[in-house]
Formats: sequence, structure tokens, C-alpha cells
Amino acid sequence: MPKNTNAWLWIPTLYFASGLPYHAITSISDIMYKDMGIDNATIAMYTSILLIPWTIKPLWSPFVEMISTRRKWALYSQIALAICFAIIAISIPSGNFLPLTLCAFMAGAFVSSTHDIALDGFYILGLTQEKQSFFSGIRNTFYRIATVFSSGILVMLANTIAHYYGNNRLAWSITFITTAVIMALLFMYHNRALPYPKEDISRKTNGVKDIFNSFGDIIKSYFSKPGITGTLLFLLLFRFPEAQLGKIGKLFLMDSTDAGGLGLSLGDIGFVNGVIGIIGLIVGGIAGGICISRKGLKYWLWPMVIAISLPDIVYVYMSMTSTTDLAIISSCIFIEQLGYGFGFTAYTLYMIYFAQGKYPTAHFAISTAFMSLGMMLPGMISGKIQEWLGYEKFFVWVMFCTIITFAVSALIKIDTQFGKK
Repeated sequence: MPKNTNAWLWIPTLYFASGLPYHAITSISDIMYKDMGIDNATIAMYTSILLIPWTIKPLWSPFVEMISTRRKWALYSQIALAICFAIIAISIPSGNFLPLTLCAFMAGAFVSSTHDIALDGFYILGLTQEKQSFFSGIRNTFYRIATVFSSGILVMLANTIAHYYGNNRLAWSITFITTAVIMALLFMYHNRALPYPKEDISRKTNGVKDIFNSFGDIIKSYFSKPGITGTLLFLLLFRFPEAQLGKIGKLFLMDSTDAGGLGLSLGDIGFVNGVIGIIGLIVGGIAGGICISRKGLKYWLWPMVIAISLPDIVYVYMSMTSTTDLAIISSCIFIEQLGYGFGFTAYTLYMIYFAQGKYPTAHFAISTAFMSLGMMLPGMISGKIQEWLGYEKFFVWVMFCTIITFAVSALIKIDTQFGKK
């Protein structure tokens, strides 16, 4: 096995393997439950609770940091996820599908969050800082490709099977079996393709006491970093509008016109997210990484804040006009996803920037936990807010919340040279 391999051979697939389970659990579950007649408030609450493992993952990140290697953690998590998705597929036809699938989703969420801890540390150890900057856009792009693959291609698959057999539960069961097979194939590929960074070693410990002492050192060193208050506010609130929009946007596209939605079919949603959305994400994500690698994160911060915030207004337009023109809807989603792909690059790279120093894997995990918390709490109440305000006023509220994104972005400090070639 080679010690080092071309990063293009593993960065794209590794972050696809990260995004697929995350969004299958937290995003495709929304669409599946909506298709089975569950109300918006229940969907938003339950699927937001599934973010808990990503929120509390720092509690076991020291074990990933110290026991075995990041490479092995990543590989074994992928095969475990394949098993979890197979269990979900078996549970869907059951009469008690809601509690059974939620339990299986939660188990998968714990495995997926562990997988994220391992591969983010692996990314830092396996690449130079210059390559970290360049590939930040690539990794975000393929992570988001996994997002639209889940809510796009897999949804289109479910729609096709449902129309053919006339059974939506069977369709979703086959869809999750497909997801399990994909994760198993990714495991087999990465077992051969992942490099062996010399820094990726198991830390020697003197037992559980030593691990917990080190955990205390990890927490203390993280919260002792300069600018920690501004960083925490940034991590928690930068995506405050997106946390709400991400939960309700798909449900708005699916809901009937009588309920204020656009009444799109599963196939239409799959096309809009899986074809049009992916183009916007690829262009935005790659452009973001290239731009930062040329002039640095600090230079591009504000253009990226604008890019991730202002395009949300397309949902205001769609809800006000109640357009059913698929070309117009697709254009709106393209604009929003283009801005998101470009702007989210800054957020991800800042977490890498803040994780520099001792315990980069664990510190990055802590940052992503705060990011998850910032998505979970607003997402839990977004369904209630939408039912209270209606779709049109809800999206106006989301635009108002972008003020928070601008405010917290002003609080962080970034080295002017970070991210440059």
C-alpha cells in the first residue's frame, strides 16, 4: 500500500461518503416522512433531534483521537453505516415504521458523526495547509453533491419505484437498500485508496484515566484559544437562516398549493435538487476554494457571507407568486445553491483555521458540534414557526434572520495569509 496517494483519488469520494449518510439521515428522512403523510411540525422536530449525535460528538472524539488511527475509524464507520441503512430499509414496511426507523436513523447518526470526526482529522493530517485550502472547495462540493444525491437522485429513484409498483413504502425500502450498497462499495474502495499519513498514529495511553485527563486538556485548550467568544457565536449563528430554510424548503416544494406549497412531485423535486442544484453547488463550491487559495480567507469572507445569505430571497419570491413553472423554480434553486456552495466554503475553512495547533482532530470535532447545535435548535422549532406564519411570511422571516449571519461574521479574526498559496 502506498504511503501517499493523489488527493484527487480520495478527497471527493471520502466527503461524498461523509455527506451521503448525514443527509440521508437528516434530509431524505424529511422527504420520506412527508411522503408518508407526517405533518411539518412533527417532521421538523424529530429529524432535528437526529442532529444530537453531531452536537455531542466531542464527548467521544478523544477516543477517536487516541485509539487506533483515523483511517481505520473512517473505514469501519462506513461499513457500519451500510448495516444501519439496511436495517432502516427492513423497518419501513412495518406498521410501526416511525419509531423503528427513527431508532435506526439515530444509530446511524451516532456512527456517521464518529465517521466525520475521523475523516476531518484525516483531512488535516493527510494534506499540507496549501492543499487544505485548495481542496476545501472540492470537499465541500462533493459533500454537497452527496446532499443533492440524497434529496435528488435517491428521491427520483423512490418516485420511479413508487409509480411502478404503486407502493411508496416499498419504494423507500428499496431506496435505503441502495444507500446501504453504496456505503459498502465506498468502504471497499477506500480500503484501497486512502493514504497512510505518517502522523496518523494511535496515541499511547495509560488507560481510561489518561484518556479522560487528555479529554480535559482538549476541552481546556479549545476554550482557551484567542477569540473563542466570537468563534462560538459564529459557529452557532452563521447558519441560523439556513437551519430553518433547510428544514422547510423541501416541505414547501412538496406541499399542496392549497397549503401554500408548490405541489411538486417527488420526481420534480429530484430533478430540481439533483440536477439543477448540483450544477450550482459545483460551480459555487469549486470557485470558493480557488478564490480563497489565491487571496486568502480574510479577503473573501464578506463576499461569501453575502453569497450565502441574499440568495435565500428566491424562496420569498416563489412563495409570493406560487409559481408552478418548473423552469422558474429550477432557476431559483440554482441561484440559492450557487450562493450556498460559494459562501459555505468560508465557514468550513474557518473551522480548519481555528482547529490548528494541538489536537486538531478533536478541536475540529468540537467546532462541528457547535455547528450542528446551531442547525438543530432552530430546525426543531422551524416547523412550528412555519405553521404559525405560513410559508410566505416564514421565508420573509428567514431573510430577516440573515442579519444575524452578517453580525456574527464581524466577530471573527482571521490571519490575512491563511488559505493563500
